[in-house]
Amino acid sequence: MSHKIVRNIERVDPTALRELQNFGTATLHEAMGRSGLMKPYLRPIYDTARVCGSAVTVSCHPGDNLMIHAAIEVCRPGDVLVVTVTSDSTDGMFGELLGVSARAHGVQGLIIEAGVRDTAELTNMQFPVWAKAISAQGTVKSTPGSVNIPVVCAGVLVNPGDAIVADRDGVVVVPKERVNEVIQAAQSRTCREDQTRERLAQGELGLDIYGLREKLASLGVVYQD
Repeated sequence: MSHKIVRNIERVDPTALRELQNFGTATLHEAMGRSGLMKPYLRPIYDTARVCGSAVTVSCHPGDNLMIHAAIEVCRPGDVLVVTVTSDSTDGMFGELLGVSARAHGVQGLIIEAGVRDTAELTNMQFPVWAKAISAQGTVKSTPGSVNIPVVCAGVLVNPGDAIVADRDGVVVVPKERVNEVIQAAQSRTCREDQTRERLAQGELGLDIYGLREKLASLGVVYQD
């Protein structure tokens, strides 16, 4: 198997990223037809963590963070590291020192399908991380991998340069070729939700707003006093 580091990738336009970051992950997931959402075992290390940027993808051997070090060299300001492993791992593959290095090169945050450590220090730095586990288990730097290739992270295909949006509800991948379409769909959905929120606040029932009485009847549900 060959391994490579791709230096130059196509990224999402910064203006589009600024628009994307106005929406939560739940809204974007729904706007894409309920797609793009990574598995919920990826959790932020602090509740207020939020990130929006273009993905620099990293494929690592489990328990080996060599390729994360290699990836930082090709990152640009605003990027988000998306790290996968070739088999299951919860080892702490990213900690404070890598966080300091990543921050110095403009990396906005980290999505990692493995473990992370030094979470107190990373939280103090306000460096947002979504990880599968928190573990003090150390790693080595011995095994080749790849940077900026298509990867699957927490069940979702991520291509280099795709938009990553993450908050306390989860992590969403927006394919770079769909960003403008998704922004428009998210804006429309937000407007509809604002209208529905107002109706609910006035006392209307979701049963009536969403036409669910007819759904209940079609399913054979009957009311009894």
